[in-house]
Amino acid sequence: MKIRILVVGCGNMGKSHAKAYHLSEGFEIVGLVARGKSKDELNAALGASYPTFDDYATALAETVPDAVCIATYPDTHEAYAVAAFDKGAHVFIEKPLADSIAGAERVVEAAKRAGKKLVVGYILRYHPSWMKFIDIGRELGTPLVFRMNLNQQSHGYMWDVHRNLMKSLSPIVDCGVHYIDVMCQMTPAKPILVSAIGARLSNDIPPDNYNYGQLQIRFDDGSVGWYEAGWGPMISQTAFFVKDVIGPHGSVSIVASTAGGEGKSDAVESHTKTESLRVHHAAIDDANEFIMQDEWINLQDEPDHQELCNREQAYFLRAIREDLDLSKPIQDAVNSLRIAFACDESVRTGKVVEL
Repeated sequence: MKIRILVVGCGNMGKSHAKAYHLSEGFEIVGLVARGKSKDELNAALGASYPTFDDYATALAETVPDAVCIATYPDTHEAYAVAAFDKGAHVFIEKPLADSIAGAERVVEAAKRAGKKLVVGYILRYHPSWMKFIDIGRELGTPLVFRMNLNQQSHGYMWDVHRNLMKSLSPIVDCGVHYIDVMCQMTPAKPILVSAIGARLSNDIPPDNYNYGQLQIRFDDGSVGWYEAGWGPMISQTAFFVKDVIGPHGSVSIVASTAGGEGKSDAVESHTKTESLRVHHAAIDDANEFIMQDEWINLQDEPDHQELCNREQAYFLRAIREDLDLSKPIQDAVNSLRIAFACDESVRTGKVVEL
């Protein structure tokens, strides 16, 4: 039996997920939901004629889906997910899980109450190179230093996307949950406090939000990490793509010379690329010279953005069919979001926030 799925939101991620369902033998799309013309453009791109809806509640009632894919702006995530669970549907939801911790917890509770699956779109968890990056990081000793950023010199369509996102969340919350999740996968240590700074560099965004932010996290084993995110036409493309982990035994870095190149900072396709990993070994001899040369790892399996979405949805299908226990990844999603919101609080209050 195919899983009958309703796709809500037909923008960047919605398009990719819809294509994954369209190509999958395990899913059947029963409707596309969006307020504008993106749903019709998506149908044309897929060469399909799936039913289209302007209103989510109407679509949910008329299609009675087995599952719902929510790829809308974050301020709708909670209400849409809870409505789906109340109708007895499984939910795949793009990160972040909700636009508040209380909202995220209500979504999790609704999933438990309905006895349905909840998968959150942490796309890096499906990328072999990122998995390897995390595995190597775990071998570097304790404490660890995490250095990460993804600044985006957004313009044209992407500046529209980012401005809409900032009606709900800041960049360090919306994007930061990915990289906070990576940090938390590399160390079992407990995050204990955060601090963050932010700046509003455009009058095009809400007065209570900011389009540049940098967060810092301290863990109880002495590990520390920072993440930086900026959106907008004014953002610098110098060193915008840093993915680096340092420990007593050395370091591991993602070196994406193409994805990290000129004009690629706001390209969604580039954000998950690794291209190669550089592993540095800290061991030295009696003359303080390195014993081993740096190791370059070029993994053969380098899925593009669409293939990663395909893998996410294959996992969602498996979770439903095999009744997988999703309690740990759900807990991780809530935890990374809790840390991100604490960082947001630090920006707004100017104070260090204890977790």
